[in-house]
Amino acid sequence: MDNATPDQNRKSRRSQVLLTATLEHGNSKHSVKLRNLSSEGALVESDKLPIEGTTVVFCRNDLCTRGRVVWVNGSYAGIAFDAKLEPAEVLRHIPAPRPKIQPRYWRPGLTQRNMNDDQRRLAESWVWSPSSMSRLGE
Repeated sequence: MDNATPDQNRKSRRSQVLLTATLEHGNSKHSVKLRNLSSEGALVESDKLPIEGTTVVFCRNDLCTRGRVVWVNGSYAGIAFDAKLEPAEVLRHIPAPRPKIQPRYWRPGLTQRNMNDDQRRLAESWVWSPSSMSRLGE
């Protein structure tokens, strides 16, 4: 699933995800939310992010790769990987989309064969009859 548009000037396709990952830099290790992933980088979100230019090790499950923080904006940061990942490696970390549930539209019919006596009386009270309209205003 890629929502990159041509005017974003992306080098590689980015897949939107919401997964956990870690950023390691120096002697610290921070848990981050992985927002999107491509073969060349990642978008992460956290309250504790390293500053721009910091060398980091990005880890998601068994994927660990070196990179650097190329930008920080609030709680978001862009990570550029030092080595381009193989597309198959990126796809292993992207969950398969869930199938869409198709709504089933159903309108019950008003037929006497499926109604009990109370339902039939209620349906008959809803039916418009011309004789009741002639008595309006009397």
